[in-house]
Amino acid sequence: MMASSYNIKEEDGHHSGSSGPGGNAVRTKKPDNTAFKQQRLPAWQPIITAGTVLPAFFIIGLIFIPIGIGLYVTSNNIKEFEIDYTGIDISSPCFNCSQSYSWNTTTSCTCSIPFSLDQPFESNVFMYYGLSNFYQNHRRYVKSRDDSQLNGNFDSLKAPSKECEPYRINENMPIAPCGAIANSMFNDTLDLFYIDPNGTRTPIPLMKTGIAWWTDKHVKFRNPGGSSSNLTAVFYGTTKPLSWPKPVYELDTDPENNGFVNEDLIVWMRTAALPTFRKLYRIIQKKNSLTPTLPRGNYTLDIVYNYPVRSFDGRKRMILSTISWMGGKNPFLGIAYISVGSVCFFLGVVLLFIHHKYGNRNNSSDIPN
Repeated sequence: MMASSYNIKEEDGHHSGSSGPGGNAVRTKKPDNTAFKQQRLPAWQPIITAGTVLPAFFIIGLIFIPIGIGLYVTSNNIKEFEIDYTGIDISSPCFNCSQSYSWNTTTSCTCSIPFSLDQPFESNVFMYYGLSNFYQNHRRYVKSRDDSQLNGNFDSLKAPSKECEPYRINENMPIAPCGAIANSMFNDTLDLFYIDPNGTRTPIPLMKTGIAWWTDKHVKFRNPGGSSSNLTAVFYGTTKPLSWPKPVYELDTDPENNGFVNEDLIVWMRTAALPTFRKLYRIIQKKNSLTPTLPRGNYTLDIVYNYPVRSFDGRKRMILSTISWMGGKNPFLGIAYISVGSVCFFLGVVLLFIHHKYGNRNNSSDIPN
């Protein structure tokens, strides 16, 4: 009878193997005899039973449905008003501007659109501009910028990145800011007026600061030279983007909102993910708690029509909106919670009925050998 070749080293994952020529051990492909490689690690697997599944469905339903109702009601309490001022229809006050204006037009066109608010707007009111059919998410468009230049780097100011082509150099001078995103910056001017019962036009104060993200304003965007107030000298030797009517150092008279730190520029440079989007334009702050920010009544929107959209079949609109703790008006999240909760609760009822009707049957009948 032959003796067994087993030894303790094989149990620990060591294989003696057969000796080859010269007495060298032959390597084998057998995994080491360890708990990990032999899949002997402790594991836990849930046992799916009616006692565990049914309560889970009912709990999810009872939690999700009230949350969804709260989100939906909160979204519906947000007041929003929207005006399309593209001027496509011949009856629109902005029709003439939309037909005659193009990127190369040097003179501005103005139009006014009257409207009325049926309900007062309480708290702060946010004014947005919206664009449709504008694909800011195009790969080449998104890449067409120089973040180092926008961060105030002098070398990038004089020698922009090649990603900005063909909006990098104009007349042998570097463009500041360079790229397709900056070149297509939205530049319509929107002013809001309240019409008193006696017909007097009262301008609504619009705040143009505080509309950009704090990190963008103080981290990502900086003027060359830091806090230097003489931006004309700082940007000397550069030229404006092709579609801009004025250079970047003339965007605002406020030195804290001029140049690369201009908040209208910063908001536009944060590209949108979808072709229909809105961007924050101005903020209407509430003056006191006794009167609404925008009372019900008649208003007029004065527009300096600078931004053409006919070339890409786009639309332009102005949106007035309040916000809540969950942000702007968006009923989708509430509907999603209500739908998931309702489906889970319905499945719980169906499975409970099936369990009650068929789960108590006697399944212990003898099985023939």
